[in-house]
Amino acid sequence: MRYFLDPFGCVKNQVDAENMMSFLNKEGWESASAEDADLIIVNSCGFIESAKRESINAVLEWRKLYPNKKILLAGCLAQRYAKELAGTLTEADGFFGVENIADITSAVSKILSCAQAKSAGGKTDTGKRPLLSLPGSAYVKISEGCNNRCSFCAIPLIRGKLVSRSIPDIADECRALLERGIVELCIIGQDIGAYGADGGREAKLPELLKAISSLEGHFWVRLLYIHPDHFPAQILDIMEKDTRFLPYFDIPFQHASPKILSAMNRRGNAEQYLALLETIRSRLPRAVIRSTFLLGFPGETEEDFSALLDFQKKASLDWLGCFTYSREEETAAFSMKGRVSAKIATARKREIEERQISITEKNMDRFPGQTLDVLIEERIDAGEDGENFWLGRIYCQAPEIDGTAVIADNADGKSQQMGKFAKCKVIARRGIDLEVKFA
Repeated sequence: MRYFLDPFGCVKNQVDAENMMSFLNKEGWESASAEDADLIIVNSCGFIESAKRESINAVLEWRKLYPNKKILLAGCLAQRYAKELAGTLTEADGFFGVENIADITSAVSKILSCAQAKSAGGKTDTGKRPLLSLPGSAYVKISEGCNNRCSFCAIPLIRGKLVSRSIPDIADECRALLERGIVELCIIGQDIGAYGADGGREAKLPELLKAISSLEGHFWVRLLYIHPDHFPAQILDIMEKDTRFLPYFDIPFQHASPKILSAMNRRGNAEQYLALLETIRSRLPRAVIRSTFLLGFPGETEEDFSALLDFQKKASLDWLGCFTYSREEETAAFSMKGRVSAKIATARKREIEERQISITEKNMDRFPGQTLDVLIEERIDAGEDGENFWLGRIYCQAPEIDGTAVIADNADGKSQQMGKFAKCKVIARRGIDLEVKFA
């Protein structure tokens, strides 16, 4: 039997998809194109309204295109709304959540009415799973769920409380990925700063990083999604000693207004967050900071928005993503008063994004003249009338969400390998991207 997997949502969802593929492949299934597949799996996102619509529309489009194929809606949306969707989304033949990925084999066998397969078991070799990431890079999910209970966030409703993997298990996965030729390990979780704090225990991210630091080889480790209210300062000691840990930090501040932060169930404030940035930058002068802002939260006034604009200017973030508030049932913010219109929230989001362009461009201006490792990801053949070039990333660029490094082709370029490092010199900034050449 053959399946096609259509992935949606965040990279944490992507790891789930990779593990689904691993379990299916282990039971004799084969990955195929949608046209050739017996089953189409839509691995959905259920975080915000726009993501829900995107996943549902995918099911509708696949059903329209292939009326006789079986379609399974998997992932966060199926986990959260399986009962409701079963009665309304008749275009899907089945639903599969995120509680036990190993049960995917039973779920697909059931909707295809073939011999009932048993669950493949609770564990697979995560280091050998198929990868949907860019060449040379892999995501390592170190925990599931979240205990932060931000008032706008539905993740704990979907994925439950924080559950951390063991350090030996994660280290084994990292080792296996490196042995496969992976050179960038992206450490992810809903909040990796809380890693190990299950059941009220102390967080253990520094211990985990020490274990990863013991691995041999030339590779990058990129840390993604650290909640600013409990940033583990001890990791800076480790990053100073082992430069394979990239000085790249993804810290979702979300807002700067004291009133809005409190309503979001966040303990920090703008002054503390700016002090955190100063500490990071003083300890690691090459540090690059990414963050996210949430616009249009209930009760957000023009004064609150002005406080966020002021924070944006002072923080001088290298990269910034913005999204507007999505009213999610069963979250604490769902019943809050002072709802902001979609028009105003969108206008505020647009203003933040427009202001960020010049900030990011200015920050990227510090890279021309530097010679750095570039992770090569793709070669673009422009044909007879154009100039061939390569695409890659330097340490300041996370996969798929930041800018890129554009490398003009030359005689040496043809020997480059995708998914490997190449020493390059940054020669110019082009918008938010960087133009580099092979050193």
